[in-house]
Amino acid sequence: MLLLLLLSALSVEPNRAAIHVNLTEGCQIIHPPRDGGIRYRGLTPEEVQSVRFLPFDYEIEYVCRPDREIVGPKVRKCQRDGTWTAMGHPSRCLRTCPKMHLSLENGQAVARAMERVPVEGTWTEYSCNPGFRLVGSARSNCTKLGRWSTPKPICELRRPISGKKAVHVGALFPMSGGWPGGQACLPAVRMALEDINSRRDILPDYELRLIHHDSKCDPGQATKYLYELLYNDPIKIILMPGCSSVSTLVAEAARMWNLIVTLDDLDQRVKEAGLEITFRQSFFSDPAAPVRNLKRQDARIIVGLFYETEARKVFCEVYKEKLYGKKYVWFLIGWYADNWFRIKDPAINCTEAEMAEAVEGHVTTEIVMLNPENTRSISNMTSQEFIEKLQKRLGKNPEETGGFQEAPLAYDAIWALALALNKTSAELVKKGLRLEDFNYNNKNITDEIYRALNSSAFEGVSGHVVFDASGSRMAWTLIEQLQGGVYKKIGYYDSTKDNLSWYNNDKWIGGAPPADYTKVITTFRFLSQKLFISVSVLASLGILLAIICLAFNIYNGHVRYIQNSQPYLNNMTAVGCTLALAAVFPLGLDGYHIGPGLFPFVCQARLWLLGLGFSLAYGSMFTKIWWVHTVFTKKEEKKEKRKTLEPWKLYATVGLLVGLDVVTLIIWQIVDPLHRTIEEFTKEEPKTDTDVSILPQLEHCSSTKMNTWLGIFYGFKGLLLLLGIFLAYETKSVSTEKINDHRAVGMAIYNVAVLCLITAPVTMILSSQQDAAFAFASLAVVFSSYITLVVLFVPKMRRLITRGEWQSEQQDTMKTGSSTNNNEEEKSRLLEKENRELEKIIAEKEERVSELRQQLQDRQQLRSRRRSSNPSREADNHFSPGLSAAPAPPAPFYQPNLPLVRCLVSEQADKLGRGNCDGSRVHLLYK
Repeated sequence: MLLLLLLSALSVEPNRAAIHVNLTEGCQIIHPPRDGGIRYRGLTPEEVQSVRFLPFDYEIEYVCRPDREIVGPKVRKCQRDGTWTAMGHPSRCLRTCPKMHLSLENGQAVARAMERVPVEGTWTEYSCNPGFRLVGSARSNCTKLGRWSTPKPICELRRPISGKKAVHVGALFPMSGGWPGGQACLPAVRMALEDINSRRDILPDYELRLIHHDSKCDPGQATKYLYELLYNDPIKIILMPGCSSVSTLVAEAARMWNLIVTLDDLDQRVKEAGLEITFRQSFFSDPAAPVRNLKRQDARIIVGLFYETEARKVFCEVYKEKLYGKKYVWFLIGWYADNWFRIKDPAINCTEAEMAEAVEGHVTTEIVMLNPENTRSISNMTSQEFIEKLQKRLGKNPEETGGFQEAPLAYDAIWALALALNKTSAELVKKGLRLEDFNYNNKNITDEIYRALNSSAFEGVSGHVVFDASGSRMAWTLIEQLQGGVYKKIGYYDSTKDNLSWYNNDKWIGGAPPADYTKVITTFRFLSQKLFISVSVLASLGILLAIICLAFNIYNGHVRYIQNSQPYLNNMTAVGCTLALAAVFPLGLDGYHIGPGLFPFVCQARLWLLGLGFSLAYGSMFTKIWWVHTVFTKKEEKKEKRKTLEPWKLYATVGLLVGLDVVTLIIWQIVDPLHRTIEEFTKEEPKTDTDVSILPQLEHCSSTKMNTWLGIFYGFKGLLLLLGIFLAYETKSVSTEKINDHRAVGMAIYNVAVLCLITAPVTMILSSQQDAAFAFASLAVVFSSYITLVVLFVPKMRRLITRGEWQSEQQDTMKTGSSTNNNEEEKSRLLEKENRELEKIIAEKEERVSELRQQLQDRQQLRSRRRSSNPSREADNHFSPGLSAAPAPPAPFYQPNLPLVRCLVSEQADKLGRGNCDGSRVHLLYK
């Protein structure tokens, strides 16, 4: 990846802030200039009138009336010695003159003694382009009245003396501004025009003429001159811009007029090279925000396209943001001065050492602008001869002349144009056309020039000149790197042969070139294996407990106490708990154990096991408590009718609840099946590797309408849980013979409902924390299952084990055919024991009664004998006359064939008759 920083800077305004004035020390207030005033920051007009001193470091600013401009220092600062800065240079407000005299069509207007605008004392010197003559004064002065001393001159087209037809070339050379390259390039172009026009073998019937303006490396100024070149005669056959910001503007506009512009398209070239520009950033004044944006975008390889003055501003911010070092590499333009980062610049607040640290290791690329070989070019000059001739033409130090290094390129560019026009002229003759037929609407001639330019190849003072298919100059590129504050050549690139010569002397701060981007390593957040194993052990023990409870319930199904608890529903509860506990295992499975292909099946297993387990376990308990509540909350007459329990209704209720879940789950999986989704978290920076960031990810089971389905399930289950709590509360004091464990069921429902109602929302909130979410969900399942199994089955086991009631309960069940609650059964056992004791007593009494009957019979026989011997005393007999007849044997008082009634006779039964065994002496024993 390649980060491109397009920076085009215009101006920077200094930062200032208001200062409170100390009125006892500092600098004395000074008087404003004539026709001007002074701006005092932080002071009101009344305070200015009352104070005499201004504090140290306080700044004042001069302002002038309209149509006047300050000349001299515009801002003064109070120094520590009590004086104002630059007091040796007065500040004056002078009248300004119109700016129209600062430009000349088809010529140059050079202003002297001017800072920003022309004021009194400024003068302008005029000159015309080749092929034009000056009409008017060559100099005009700005007077104190705000007027120019002479009218503005004009440049008239001069007829060629040789009789050749003129072909005009438009140019925008930056003579000032961010890159004043026109100072050397313009003389080089004029040298090329003179050499070409003197040749008889190149454009023999034409004369190339240059019409140029000073763009000042300002896109706004260039726009104005561009339209002057296009809309004013004569027609220009080609445009030559200078300064990258201006070149971009001209290239975009020139297409509309079918003009040729030589501008390299960086975007297209990096795409062809298989590179990617991931981010662009530009600035016009302050590069602080763009540099921060580069760091925020994780820029690593940064190409900076800006001029030397702006480069210092950029790298001062680079130092502040630490956007340098082993993680970064900067590519800059190679035509900066070798010590550009050491030059003191008042526009930045970084030291020389800080700048040197920030720029260390950056790479520069620049085209080889001067042929290193001492060979003759197409102009019959060597590169050294060209430099010597240019220096004589400039008449000043080349190092103080902008664009001196680029001058050979400008010279060869005119030669390339001339050769292309020479070839085009020959081709146009074949078509019956001429170069002078060119206009801005004639695309055919433009295409011919373009093809001729691309096919040009010659030796120039800058080296071998050749163009690629896109019209870009193909030449040697010098690659240098700043090592220890000094530029070192590390390679050359020959674009004509696509050959890179690398010296292998490049040095990198981190020991190796930085990565072009931060390598993002994707890591999954897996469930803690210790937690998974611990919960799995608990779930396994719970499953074992459920199996034991189920086996116990089935084995003792014939016992009356077990039968009275509806064992089939309890079996469903045990099976449901087993399924719910089995769901713990797929809940803990993630990418650590299975691949992405198996993840949807695990999601299905989680859903089905939990759904069916809940429906069976909770549904069976809910059915019990619902039946108890239904029976014991109805009117007495209806309640009596419904006390006869019909088990198939209970099983049907559980089947309905399970069936609803099965149908819902099937529809869910058909319409919107669960699948594997990935949740991404904030990138993490490792401490050991600065070129790597960790992207944590977490696997989830989800579907498109996940929230809708969960809402349906949670809503339905939540209502069942709440209703179960209500029913359990309503039936807490009810006793019934049909379901003897409904109180234990109610307690289990309480615990399960509370755990589920708390766990469901908490698990949704903690879904991004895999350990916490698993712990809440799995432990809720485990504890709910454990509580349910212990509450329902352990009391039954304890009762049967401690009392040994397997056999007796079976016999008693056959005798009684009924069931009671726990208290009534205890009473029944006590009564049965007492009944057995009473039966023994009755047997003993029966023997005694038999003896008494025998004694009574003996007495009666004795009395009969006495009566026969003493007939006169019959009247005194106390017995009824009916007794003289032999009486039938009386029925026994105890009759074993009547199981529910026992007649207990007292010790004095021998004195009483059979009829005297009345109800007051009879005890009824019942079960």
